[in-house]
Amino acid sequence: MAKESIKARQKKKFNLYLKYKNKRNFLIKNKKYLELQKIPKNASKVRLRNMCKITGRSRGYLRFFGISRIKFRELSSAGLIPGIKKASW
Repeated sequence: MAKESIKARQKKKFNLYLKYKNKRNFLIKNKKYLELQKIPKNASKVRLRNMCKITGRSRGYLRFFGISRIKFRELSSAGLIPGIKKASW
């Protein structure tokens, strides 16, 4: 499980990204690179990291579900994810 400080930092970066998203796109479209440099670095989308919504784990992340592979296996085995069941043959 990720530390709470890392989760909080990730959330802060995401909020900053949302705040500057339109401004960043406008400046890039109009090629105003000097003004673009004044925007905070953490407002860029590439600074974000995909993390599990439940545990905060960043590795083994399944984008479609938004959770890590470990939590996916636990939840699917328990039948908590609709349409997913364990294969057996």
